[in-house]
Amino acid sequence: MREPQFWWRGGGAAPTLLAPLAALYGAIAGARLARAGRTVGIPVVCVGNLTVGGAGKTPTALWIGRLLIEAGRRPFFLSRGYGGRLAGPVLVETRHHAADVGDEPLLLARVAPTVVARDRWSGAVTARDAGADVIVMDDGFQNPSLHKDFSLLVVDGRRGVGNGRMLPAGPLRAPLTNQIARAHALLIVGAVSGAEAVVTEARAQGLPIFHGRLEAEPKALDRLRGHKVFAFAGIADPEKFFATLQEARIDVRLRCAFPDHHPYRGAEILALLARATADGLVLATTEKDFVRLAGVPDAAPLLERLCVVPVTLSVTPMQELQSMLLSAVAG
Repeated sequence: MREPQFWWRGGGAAPTLLAPLAALYGAIAGARLARAGRTVGIPVVCVGNLTVGGAGKTPTALWIGRLLIEAGRRPFFLSRGYGGRLAGPVLVETRHHAADVGDEPLLLARVAPTVVARDRWSGAVTARDAGADVIVMDDGFQNPSLHKDFSLLVVDGRRGVGNGRMLPAGPLRAPLTNQIARAHALLIVGAVSGAEAVVTEARAQGLPIFHGRLEAEPKALDRLRGHKVFAFAGIADPEKFFATLQEARIDVRLRCAFPDHHPYRGAEILALLARATADGLVLATTEKDFVRLAGVPDAAPLLERLCVVPVTLSVTPMQELQSMLLSAVAG
């Protein structure tokens, strides 16, 4: 399902018509956010998002996981497993596909053990009992079941909070002021062109603000240089992926955007292959799309021709955020 355009571009009568529902949703979400979660006996770090849609949570969670491993900790990732059929708790294994556990847990499991659970509390207990000494939640900031020792809110600098309204009139998951008040730090990913309202609120509440940048793997970009490229992506903001390629001066001749967590079908795979072949284009996509395609029986010919472009997060000022995280985990 695609997000309504009026969430991000504003305008039209829809936000006004949906305002009563948004007010009710905001009151309920605000009350849930204020509830104190239970402690699981080990530290919990949460990577959250103010809005529905992608902001860079998974790359941020991976960055935190690697940081904790380097510090000698044994982190486990905890994910709801959006798009997967398994309710969990289940420890992600190599036999699992995106249809089982979702696409993001497959990426997380490449770095550290990952538990998928729709019930976050049960998932945290499973991780603890399996040997985790710290849990890193990919999403779940608004979920009140678990106490978070450190919550990092990730915001897309270009999209910000869109029209600033609550669901369903806008993309906010809970009132902005309430969410900022429950966080320990804010990470703006990309240039701050649409996140001014978030920055203003964070500064008003004295929340530390950090800046991040998603950087494409140089080797992947090198494989694309000198070729005409057909880029496709089924993520929350496909334009972000296309912009990354353009900024690297990749010759993108054709682009195709699918909804976030899109389950690729055989006909779509054949269409992508046919168009790339007809126009002599090299196919390029994201890691999230690759892991979803890897579980599709008809996808082998496409996978053989794909150039996957991984991204990693860089943070400024890095040392300060590292210190905050490690102090929270140690405490």
